[in-house]
Amino acid sequence: MAALLDRIQFPEDLRRLSESDLPQLAEEIREFTIDTVACTGGHLGASLGVVELTIALHYLYNTPHDRIVWDVGHQTYPHKILTGRKEQLATLRQRHGLSGFTKREESPYDPFGTGHSSTSISAALGMAMASRQQKMARKVVAVIGDGALTAGMAFEALNNAGQDHALDLVVILNDNEMSISPNVGAMSAYLSRILSGKVYTRIKDGGGRMLEKISVPLLDTARRAEEFVKGMILTPGTLFEELGFTYFGPIDGHDFNQLLPTLRNIKRLDEPILLHVVTQKGKGFPPAEENPCTYHGVPPFDRSTGQIPKNGDKPSYTQVFAEALVELAHEDPRLVAITAAMPEGTGLNLFQERFPSRFFDVGIAEQHAVTFAAGLACEGLIPVVAIYSTFMQRAYDQIFHDVVLQNLPVVFALDRAGLVGADGPTHAGVYDLSYLRSLPNLTIMAPADENELRRMLATAVQLGRPAAIRYPRGSALGLPLEPAAPLPEGIGRCMRQGRDIALAAVGAMVYPALKAAELLAGEGIEAAVYDARFVKPLPSLMLREAARFPRLATLEENTLQGGFGAAVLEFLAQEGLLDHGPVVRTWGLPDQFIPHGTHKELLAELELHPEGIAQRVRRLMRGEG
Repeated sequence: MAALLDRIQFPEDLRRLSESDLPQLAEEIREFTIDTVACTGGHLGASLGVVELTIALHYLYNTPHDRIVWDVGHQTYPHKILTGRKEQLATLRQRHGLSGFTKREESPYDPFGTGHSSTSISAALGMAMASRQQKMARKVVAVIGDGALTAGMAFEALNNAGQDHALDLVVILNDNEMSISPNVGAMSAYLSRILSGKVYTRIKDGGGRMLEKISVPLLDTARRAEEFVKGMILTPGTLFEELGFTYFGPIDGHDFNQLLPTLRNIKRLDEPILLHVVTQKGKGFPPAEENPCTYHGVPPFDRSTGQIPKNGDKPSYTQVFAEALVELAHEDPRLVAITAAMPEGTGLNLFQERFPSRFFDVGIAEQHAVTFAAGLACEGLIPVVAIYSTFMQRAYDQIFHDVVLQNLPVVFALDRAGLVGADGPTHAGVYDLSYLRSLPNLTIMAPADENELRRMLATAVQLGRPAAIRYPRGSALGLPLEPAAPLPEGIGRCMRQGRDIALAAVGAMVYPALKAAELLAGEGIEAAVYDARFVKPLPSLMLREAARFPRLATLEENTLQGGFGAAVLEFLAQEGLLDHGPVVRTWGLPDQFIPHGTHKELLAELELHPEGIAQRVRRLMRGEG
């Protein structure tokens, strides 16, 4: 470990350094971060981009008493290094190790837990208001990226905060022109215009140098003079200042000579401040600088070359979905695709390449994405909205009010359904069956393999009403692809015959159930396996057949509360099949947040891998489960 970093465990150690030491410390933290993430995987690019900003904030602010709220949390590895977690960084995103995001239970330096974007300003506003209510002298800083600023929630918070001109709140806009993919929309264009205004930038640079020397009583006079100049040349901070914030910037977020004096003077002000800081995602690691999308979140990689290992020959479910959608779009010109700032993550970059005029990236704005899709559907198009399951939760009211209530033909492609491993509970897509199943007019499907995904997408497109397909993260099974023929709605399939127990599985649990049945067959236990395919409408014929067995267990990678198993129990009760029917068990995710770890580890702990399912069956056969 490098010399300066060896001496630092907590921010108070950092504050003992001289300012001239900070550039060297930044390089040491950058190298330590790269070395660690090369072994663990994680969100590298964003963390490398905020090294100097992180050091400056902890150097000048009295953390953890003063609050620093990091938006999303992708960029917090340097923050973790400086706040007592340096030695633990090697456990990043591993079972029982550090979270990849900020987490209140992990450290007092994490005042707010994150994982989803655009919450920082709202949370920081609440903290600043609470401090004032309690008459506590505390500084509160929210650090939000320009990508996260595309979400409506961030503007709701700015609008609320800016009306209180005596509120002690600093919002730092970390502008790197990226979220996960390059930013889109009017806000991104607006910020680009700010950065390209050379005359303004020269004036602002001069203002920054003057700000370093100016006394607080003269700041108001200086600000009025600056406003006069800005009014003459048309002006970058107008939007934020009209919202009630005093705007400073843009400044170089990698230059301590700009960061430290600006933050030091801003810290002396008691009013809503917006500081515009320009950084480079992936700074200091050439592969990440050249490919910021690729190095946003990476698996372990070769430190010396930056080479990322291939996942193997099997396509991912995301890739299968994207290619199937392109096939269908060639046949039907009404098909359009929508993503919320994640064309690569959802695979829709492939659709964008083939049909650029039929592709829409709306930014980190899931609510808008859904209602925008509803508007397209009103005019005869068939929108496919591809959003991660965990992020679709943010648009629940729009799904209800704007799509299913009006019975519009919008297709929801819920990527990353089920447990997602190292990203942990903020990203686990384990609630979609529950939060969608209660809505009328909505068909819900979950494929067991890639061919079923292709067929379900074809089914959803031709339904003429709302539909949702949930599919997992990671590699598909590698089956030969078949034509994407639509499925008959509400029809399941028997995958294996048996006599002792029926395993009714849905989605990613079907093949583990089949493997468990194979294990049990060697012990003389014959388990039938059914693939439900549909969660709504339920495959009633299949369930009536399964109810003839002495035992019936449902399997799902979704919370048991309100999920597939709950739906089956409701069906059996309504049909009168529980009175003298099978012993029924529902197997899925318990009513608790599942921590981060590998997908394989988590399934094993929950007894949802083949061996665990077989063990559950054995206990049930003995009357113990």
